Amino acid sequence: MKTHRVIVLFTILAVILAACGSSAPPLATPTVSPEPTVASSKPFRVAAIMPSAVNDLAFSQSMYDALIRIQNEMGGPEKMQFVYSQGMFIVDDAAAAIRDYASQGYNLVIAHGSQYGSSLQEIAPDFPETSFAWGTTVDTFGQPNIFAYEAASPEGGYVNGVLAATLSTSKVIGVVGPIETGDAKLYVDGFKAGVAATNPDVQVNVNYIGSFSDVALASEAATTHIAAGADTLTGTAQMVVGAIGKAEEASALWFGTQSNQSSLAPSIVVASQVYHWEVILKEMIGLIQAGTLGGQSFKANIANGSELIEFNPGYALPADDKALAESTIKGIVDGTITITLPAP
Repeated sequence: MKTHRVIVLFTILAVILAACGSSAPPLATPTVSPEPTVASSKPFRVAAIMPSAVNDLAFSQSMYDALIRIQNEMGGPEKMQFVYSQGMFIVDDAAAAIRDYASQGYNLVIAHGSQYGSSLQEIAPDFPETSFAWGTTVDTFGQPNIFAYEAASPEGGYVNGVLAATLSTSKVIGVVGPIETGDAKLYVDGFKAGVAATNPDVQVNVNYIGSFSDVALASEAATTHIAAGADTLTGTAQMVVGAIGKAEEASALWFGTQSNQSSLAPSIVVASQVYHWEVILKEMIGLIQAGTLGGQSFKANIANGSELIEFNPGYALPADDKALAESTIKGIVDGTITITLPAP
């Protein structure tokens, strides 16, 4: 009798176990949910190092504004994020920031200043999976993860020069330059070429103050130009805020470059050559996302839309003069106007 009960219990247990086993997945083939793709869930991250303030209405702001535009074009912070270090006029401090951003895994680190080249050349090989960019220059140092970018600043300088020669009544124009190098010198040379092509009788006085940031020296240089009879001025780099202030006091016209400077003196700023680096940045980012981390250089110019002449709506530019500027722009793009610069 006991033996019969044991057999029955084992039989019932076997049936229960069989029933449970029929509804459970085989232990040898577990179901695992796939991990999300990292590239699709993380935004593209950019870090920028700039020599001056991001609101300098000049070189640094041109890059800051471009980063804002490209962020908006890419779909906002969810798709593209950026951070920046401003006021990095000390090269060693900038180098430390470049290395720090690279070590944090940013996709693109921009060293926005030609003074940062030697630092980038040393740092980039230590981070082969990070893209770097610097300007204004064409030199990538032969490194596969360095992009270079430059501005065709003589183009906008030429257009500004044409307009300045047309609008000046005293036929004396003053130029406040920083250091006679890079895109600053190219802009000044292009400006002078535009003036000479329009009216060779107009006198252009150029003063390089030896600094990109000394506002007081820029103010002094502008005052000297105005005392010499200049009724129209231009200049380049972040120190020009001082010169623009003096131009406004004297009701002298001003032509800007790098960033739109109309807000500084709406009544006297005629037009500004503005760098739209986002055109170049968009191309860089596309290359990086496709696996090309560097080794190429880019040029901002009027033809590709990365360099624009932006007229100040607050200044009543006569229609004929605006038409002259627009025809000059067209001539530069189609090649009918050749800008002749002095030999380096």
